[in-house]
Order: sequence, then structure tokens, then C-alpha cells
Amino acid sequence: MQSEKQDPVNYYVGIDVGTASVRAALVDQFGMIVAHADQPIQIWEPQPDHYEQASDDIWAACCTVTKKIIQGVDVARIRGLGFDATCSLVVVDKQFQPLAVNYEGECKRNIIMWMDHRAASQVDRINGTQHSVLSYVGEVMSVEMQPPKLLWMKENLRESCWEKAGYFFDLPDFLSWKATGVTARSLCPLVCKWTYSPDKGWDDSFWKVIGLEDLVADKYEKIGNQVLSPGASVGNGLTPEAAKDLGLVEGTAVAASLIDAHAGGLGVIGADVKGHNLPCENHPVTSRLAVICGTSSCHMGISDAPIFMPGVWGPYYSAMVPGFWLNEGGQSATGKLIDHVVRGHVAFPELQAKAAASAQNIYTYLNSHLDLIKKSLPVGFLTVDLHVWPDFHGNRSPLADLTLKGMVVGLTLYQGLDELALIYLATIQAIALGTRHILETMQFAGHHISTLFLCGGLSKNPLFVQMHADITGKPIVLSKEVESVLVGAAILGACASGDFASVQEAMERMGKIGEIVQPNHRDKRFYDKKYEVFLKLVEHQREYKAIMQGV
Repeated sequence: MQSEKQDPVNYYVGIDVGTASVRAALVDQFGMIVAHADQPIQIWEPQPDHYEQASDDIWAACCTVTKKIIQGVDVARIRGLGFDATCSLVVVDKQFQPLAVNYEGECKRNIIMWMDHRAASQVDRINGTQHSVLSYVGEVMSVEMQPPKLLWMKENLRESCWEKAGYFFDLPDFLSWKATGVTARSLCPLVCKWTYSPDKGWDDSFWKVIGLEDLVADKYEKIGNQVLSPGASVGNGLTPEAAKDLGLVEGTAVAASLIDAHAGGLGVIGADVKGHNLPCENHPVTSRLAVICGTSSCHMGISDAPIFMPGVWGPYYSAMVPGFWLNEGGQSATGKLIDHVVRGHVAFPELQAKAAASAQNIYTYLNSHLDLIKKSLPVGFLTVDLHVWPDFHGNRSPLADLTLKGMVVGLTLYQGLDELALIYLATIQAIALGTRHILETMQFAGHHISTLFLCGGLSKNPLFVQMHADITGKPIVLSKEVESVLVGAAILGACASGDFASVQEAMERMGKIGEIVQPNHRDKRFYDKKYEVFLKLVEHQREYKAIMQGV
């Protein structure tokens, strides 16, 4: 609380680099967002499953949005800056200039995005080694992690990229380097995406057995041999050049960064819930699951001791909250899947026109349209004969099967707006059923989760939130500040400034809860049946894949 003398308020900047945009927020010491701005960033898709970006484009966007949010503010009151970003791979040469990660030789495009699946054969070979480090990624490494991407570059761009590379950065670490000139890496991406161990460091035998022994030979200089905990202060803060670019004061504290989903978890999972009659009240923070729902979704659960489970990443020590082990489930396409299904439907132009005429966005309009056609039934019951398996981009958790495809069962010849609304509803339910699948896997392995904390763009959709409550049977807490990822990034900056004694203190003081959504337990039997069908879908898909094998 502020003192009676009304002491000046301190501010922190949080910068979030998502899949398609860069966002920034000015956050005060009480966790309230004072100003917010966003800027789109470009994505190149030169061929299927290849997704690339440009680090120069991203840094320019970071500078643009930061200058917007600090207008009219005494920048001397801005005490710290925190970055989070997607776990994309940035490649630069020894002079820190961009290197092409593509066959076209386009140096500007020097980032292999997190959702890029070009390294499918490389990850298969890595998983075939059954190396012990794989036990910390759910026993199966994902194509979205960095070792397979590095191996792909060595095998496909050896002369043009691999041999010229000076540094390989996870995108969050690239941003802290750009701000400070210090190449130290954050523990978060290194542990989660690169197989680094907090107590043992790099495992030489792993890199040698997968064919990347050259990284061992240079003592890991290219991928990081100085590691900091998230929220630790990096170097001497902003360099003069970065301060000018961002419009901030030279020397402003810069924090060791986080992956974007982890920043979202940091922004919501530690909030004070006293007085809300939630099952997690008076229980440790380990009873909470943070679900960050955007282009993809991540399910972040923490524990006091390591919990190993196939198909769920981790356990990662201190990767999100210091002193706790993190398990991370995930769905590779959620917001992207909903957009794909809705925008690809023949009735989409009609939806666009009607939503525009009513001054609503398309999803608000679809939600209200579902209410019109549900009649006397709960809206979820409309999909009794329509079922979706949502892995249009493979399964990240808990099956860890890149080869799985999407499925829709129950299609008819009708193509109108009602049918679009129904397939939209069934897709949202499928994503929630996938969350239940991940949650039950985590519970079976040893987590004790009673409450879900949702944030990210999809948490703004009340239908998406209610379906997650009804299908999991758990109450859902929404953050008072919807942009929890930005609050999480600002919490990092607050820790780097020294204004809080620990990340945990900053989480509790700056995280604020908003709406609470309870499940409709009367609908439990229906969703239990939907879940039964959901699990049958993947069984059938595997059966037909086996039948067609070798054809």
C-alpha cells in the first residue's frame, strides 16, 4: 500500500514478443497496467512447416511500443525492464550480424520460429538416442526445441550458416543481449528448450552423440556458458545505444528473461486469493495450474520435488518460479486452430458481414449466435453429434506425437452460419478436452491441482473460459489485468531493479485476480461422455495409421 505521504510510484516496463506481434506495458509497483501498446511483426513461410522472422524487425518493434507507453511519464521513475518472448532460435555471426536460416540466403530472416517443424527427421534421430537428458523433456524431445533446429542447420546450411555462426540465441536471450550487450543466458530457455541442467550444466555426451560436438569444442560459447536466474539483473543495465532506441535511461535495470508462456505463469500463479472461497486458498501454490492461451497453449504446474511423466515437458528446476520444479504441458495450435477453422469455413464472409453490422468482433458474434440456436439446452450440448480432435499441428502433450492430425466427426452437407458456429464450438471444446487430458496426466503423475489460472488472448473469450471450467470441472481464475504475460515480464524488471526481495514477493504483490468462473457441475455427465469420445478419436487415428503403414 502507498504511504500517507503518497510516495512517488515506481514503474516497470514489460515487453512481450509473441508469435505475430510485440507488445509492451508500463506497469506500476502494484501490478496495474498504466499504458499498453502493440506492433505487428512479420512472419515468412517460404515452404510448408518453415516459419521465419527477422531479429531487426522484432527489435525495431520493441523500440516503437516502448516509446509509445512511456509518453508523459518521468522515465527516471522507470526502475526496470523485463523481456519475454517465444522460444524461437536467433542466429547471428561473430559480429552479431543476422545470418540466413533459409535456402534463399536471406540474411534478414535469421530466426527459426518456435512453431517451425522443418527438423522432424532430426528430432526423430535425437529421440532415437534415448539419452538420459530426454527424461527432463517428457522422454521425447519436441521438434519445437532448439537441438533439432541446430542439427538441421548443420546438415542443410553448413557453409552458409553453421560455419559462420557466432552465437545462437533463444529469442528472449537475444533481447536481453540487445539491451545490455551481455551474452549471458537465462536459465529458463536453456533448461526448457536446450537440455541445460541447473546443477550439472551442459552434458557433453548428449551434444556429441547427436552430432553437434563442435558446440562442446568451443566450450558452449555459441549457446551460452554464463547463465542467470530469471529476474536477475543483467550486466550494467541498458547500454547508451539501447537506452536511446527505447527512450529510457541508460543503466536502467534489465532482467534475465523468460519464455512468453512462463512470463504469463509468473503473472498469474502467485496472486493472493484470500477471501474468494477457492479450493487453492490456504494451500501451497503447487495446487495451481497456469494455462496461458494464445496462438498455442501452455499448461504450467509447479512442485516442490521433481515429477517425471512421459509427454509433459520437465521437470525443470527454477525455470519459472525459483526453488520450484516446473512441468509444462502444451497444445501446439489453439488460437491458431480456432482462426483456421472459422476463417476457412464457407460461411465466414457472412459471419464477417453480420459481425461488422452489429459492431462486434467475429467471436463475440459467434458466441451470441450460439445462444440463439441453443434453445432450452445448455450451449455445450449442441455438439452431441459433432466431435473434433484438435491436433492439426501434431500433439505436444501428453502424447508427444508430431504425426497426429486433426479430425472432425459429424459433418453434414449444411454450410450456413449455424454450422460454422457449431464447428467453432466443437473446436473450443476439443481444446478444453485436450487441457483435461494434460491435467489428468499431470494429476496421475503426482501433481495435486485444484484451480486453473487462465491468461492470454483466448482467456478474453467467455465461451472458451466456461468450456474449460465445465470440461475440467475446476474453477478458473482470471487475472484482473488480462495481459498477464506483460505483468509477468514487468515482474522480472521489478526484481532486477532490487525493489522486491524475491520473485515470489513480486508475484504476490503485483499479481491481481479478477473474475472467477465456476464449472457447471450439472453438465458433468455430458462432458465425461465427450471426453470418452475424444480419447476414442485418437485410438481410431492410430489404428488407421497402422493399417496404412507401408502403403
